[in-house]
Amino acid sequence: MLTEFATVLVFIVLGAATVALMLGVSRLLQPRNPTAVKLSTYECGEVPFGSSWVQFNIRFYVIALIFIIFDVEVALLYPWAVVFQRLGLLAFVEAFIFIVILLAGLAYLWKEGDLDWVRTMQETPPRKGER
Repeated sequence: MLTEFATVLVFIVLGAATVALMLGVSRLLQPRNPTAVKLSTYECGEVPFGSSWVQFNIRFYVIALIFIIFDVEVALLYPWAVVFQRLGLLAFVEAFIFIVILLAGLAYLWKEGDLDWVRTMQETPPRKGER
């Protein structure tokens, strides 16, 4: 049993050594002649302006996460749909519950306003003693 773990350890060490060796060789052989153009921010062919350290709207990240969550979940339904005829009633009920859970998550996101691209600033009520 110990030999199986030793084999895995040898592969991990060899993999780490290979990565370290390749990074070291590329570091030694790379040309080093930085210019202003090479050090500038790449903007997909557009002329860059301003700093590359800008803050972007967090909604891009939130919408991307929501898309990934629902996309992966719906992708899990595809194999089920392919063999639907052979699975029977229990699989249908399970898939129905799965879809209901997805719809509940979508309704929650919709209710919270996380799907609205343009959100208005909500006015917070004043605290006690403030006007």
